[in-house]
Amino acid sequence: MAKDLVRIRQNVQKFYEMRAELQAVSLRLVTLKSTATMSDAMKGAAKAMMSMNKQINLPAMQKIMFEFEKQSEVMEMKQEMMTDTMEGMNSAENEDAETEEVVNKVLDEIGIDLEGRLADAPEAGVPVAAEVPVRTAVAADVSGGGGGAAPAAGGGSLDGDLQARLDALKRQ
Repeated sequence: MAKDLVRIRQNVQKFYEMRAELQAVSLRLVTLKSTATMSDAMKGAAKAMMSMNKQINLPAMQKIMFEFEKQSEVMEMKQEMMTDTMEGMNSAENEDAETEEVVNKVLDEIGIDLEGRLADAPEAGVPVAAEVPVRTAVAADVSGGGGGAAPAAGGGSLDGDLQARLDALKRQ
């Protein structure tokens, strides 16, 4: 019985060793199968690449890429020109607005409102000789003359009309 027990233990040990060897063989077979599958996939990819290489005309592709680059540069230059034009238009508008603003400030400082009062200006021309005394009379009244200005020589009704307008402006 002791001999049988030793033999059984040795057989169990051999079974364990055989089991480990079978598992190793099984892993090797799985690895080989994966390698074969990978090889087949690489073979298919190589065929696809060869097919694509045959279909691609390299000189034609280079010509297309060159033309694309050329047209892209032309479009970029046109875009820059449009941008510069738009910026120039905007800056001209800004300059006009700034100029008008400065002129209005100067006119406001000296008490002239061009937009509202220019429509009230007489349309008929005033003789040069009569124009100077009228301005002098209005300027004397504005600068502290107090009561009405004396009518200038040769412009009696015109002076009265201008004085009435000046008084109306003062009331506003």
